[in-house]
Amino acid sequence: MTATAQEIRIQLPHIDLAARVYGPEDGEPVLALHGWLDNAMTFDLLAPQLQGLRIVAIDMAGHGHSGHRAPGAGYQLWDYALDALMATQELGWEKFSLLGHSLGGIISVMIAAAVPERITRVALIDGIVPETGEADQSPHKLGEALLAHIDLAAKKKTVYESVEQAVQVRMRGFMPVSYLASQLLAQRGLSPVAGGYSWNSDSRLTLPSPLRLTRAHAAAFVQGMQCPVCLVVAEQGVLVAQPEFEAFLSTLTLDVQRLPGGHHLHLDDEQGAQAVAERIQAFFTTS
Repeated sequence: MTATAQEIRIQLPHIDLAARVYGPEDGEPVLALHGWLDNAMTFDLLAPQLQGLRIVAIDMAGHGHSGHRAPGAGYQLWDYALDALMATQELGWEKFSLLGHSLGGIISVMIAAAVPERITRVALIDGIVPETGEADQSPHKLGEALLAHIDLAAKKKTVYESVEQAVQVRMRGFMPVSYLASQLLAQRGLSPVAGGYSWNSDSRLTLPSPLRLTRAHAAAFVQGMQCPVCLVVAEQGVLVAQPEFEAFLSTLTLDVQRLPGGHHLHLDDEQGAQAVAERIQAFFTTS
């Protein structure tokens, strides 16, 4: 069962962000960042189980109920990091913790390493560093991204006849989710359009990255974090599927918790959400 959350909007100079707020006003401030093509509802089973925390789960730019970036702008990792940091300024948070899933976890790591004096703790769910690319691949990858951006203008968004059809398709997407998870994401991610329903997400989110961090860059961000860090790894998630992940993990000093479940283990069912909540709650209450 999901909990009632307060809906707020955070006005930044360059974009308007929507957010769901959980927990008491005097709770420890936590900014929650969702995964790629998801939205703030990804925390709706998890956040109510975390006691003593004031969790603000934003719809990142181009997702959910938040605004889309201006024409010509993009959705790079550092753009999300700036949005998140500016959002905390608007919330009046000098210091805060981060809770990130997937893409949100990657952005959390970048923020924590970039401004370590602002970050108290970082809790990650099946996400820590982006897919990397070495320098010799950069020209080809940039070319692919530029051409894809130009071609996007000729493409139209998919329109689904019903919410149920959209939910069923999302279940079988690039990151498969349960029926419950898909329903929750659809509550915030779908809007009525002519002929049916379409996802709110900006089509530019599907474009390939014009520039990737190298493995050295990625490692430097992880090593640059100066606060306690907890990583929940889904045993059937995307991290364990990466050939170099275990070797990379062995080089880091992290509190790693492994749990059964897929990439959205915190959202797929109540049991998974409870298991993740127990690990994260223990992490936040450990001195």
